[in-house]
Amino acid sequence: MLRASCKGKSLCWKRSSILSSKYNKEDFLEKRSYEKRYHTNKICHAPGQARLLLILLSVIGPGLITANVDNDATGITGYSLAGAQYGYGLLWAVVLVTISLAVVQEMVARMGVVTGKGLADLIRERFGVRITFWSMILLLIANLATTVAEFAGIAGAMDIFGVSPYIAIPVAAIIVWVLVIRGSYKYVERILLALCIIYASYIFSGFLVHPDWGQVFHDTIMPPIQLNQGYLLTLVAVIGTTIAPWMQFYQQSAIADKQIPVAHLRYEQIDTYVGAFLTDFVAFFIVVSTGATLFVHHIQIKEAKDAALALAPLVGGNGHIAEILFGVGLLNASLMAASVLPLSTAYSIAEAFGWERGVGHNFKEAPQFLFLYTFIIVVGAGITLFVPKDRLVFVLNLPNIVGGMLLPLVLVLMLILCNDRRLMGRYVNRRFYNFVAWATTIIMTILTALIIWTSIFPFP
Repeated sequence: MLRASCKGKSLCWKRSSILSSKYNKEDFLEKRSYEKRYHTNKICHAPGQARLLLILLSVIGPGLITANVDNDATGITGYSLAGAQYGYGLLWAVVLVTISLAVVQEMVARMGVVTGKGLADLIRERFGVRITFWSMILLLIANLATTVAEFAGIAGAMDIFGVSPYIAIPVAAIIVWVLVIRGSYKYVERILLALCIIYASYIFSGFLVHPDWGQVFHDTIMPPIQLNQGYLLTLVAVIGTTIAPWMQFYQQSAIADKQIPVAHLRYEQIDTYVGAFLTDFVAFFIVVSTGATLFVHHIQIKEAKDAALALAPLVGGNGHIAEILFGVGLLNASLMAASVLPLSTAYSIAEAFGWERGVGHNFKEAPQFLFLYTFIIVVGAGITLFVPKDRLVFVLNLPNIVGGMLLPLVLVLMLILCNDRRLMGRYVNRRFYNFVAWATTIIMTILTALIIWTSIFPFP
């Protein structure tokens, strides 16, 4: 376990004897090297409030990036379908799942800071190779399905601009692959993150459509819950797209790579909480916008551009401009997620089995890592080419349901790790975190069982 104590203006890192066998001298020196880099003269000699701000800016990133990528093509589709099919009837789920998202992502953030390791690495050390192997297989299946959905999002977005999917998908796959392999993805990532401001259009549209705010409040507080398969599938999709399994692995690996000191844990927690709030704030207004437009006029989302009608009030009712705005936003979200998901998956699997990893390596140095990354992109893009145009929306929403069903398995492993005092020391879960995480796990398990039951014995 890592402990931090202040002596003057430096941090002294101490490791408990319980984990000393898992950390060699190089690990310790690397951590100390990071400590020295972190405590530059600029930070140490800055005034009190300015110093805190500088530390926050140096730590911030993993939580916000993970949250922004979460509002990807599958997220936009899942929330739009919820609003179009059930109006404001699932807003309660968006509000409650925000709390779950903040708690779950804070848990991985805390594990990443305290242990300096990724989630896949900790699963292998704690549970052994067999459980790790099956965990990675499930992660690969879920993330591959989501990657297919991201390329489906690219196809749907480019269809708005009249570009054939047989051109758009291969070109997008090549661009994504080259950007990461050549190590220039970080620069593009900043551009894509900046373009996420387009998501704010849903917030403005949510006010311009003049929803019945009394009804919005009523359905959020006293939801009209339905016990039918369609409602349950949509509910699981909303939760599954909000707390997708890839997010836990991605954020913890990103934090472990940054080697954030334990003394700066609270800043990473701020990063995580803000990210969780922002992503679901946008999600809330996506449901409101589609509920006040598509649901009211009984318009079903059969193609990606159908969801663009929710943005029409923002551009004076001009449907064509709304389609363009939606197309740019969907393309941006899909490209960013199509870059992050294969990379995150390959990184998690390579981390789990101790393979060399990193975009700075070539195929000779990290063959398994780069093969996995290439495989996921090629298969994801290839499958999408065979998806009929009228099935793109279904493909976009399917990973949300799959992810929601797999989420309890990931949460159980996380809960065991986060409550292990040998691993986390005094940073183990508090009661509130255990309550929320276990409640989320149990609810998702019950919902999955209900979906299976209603598939066999439909409700009247």
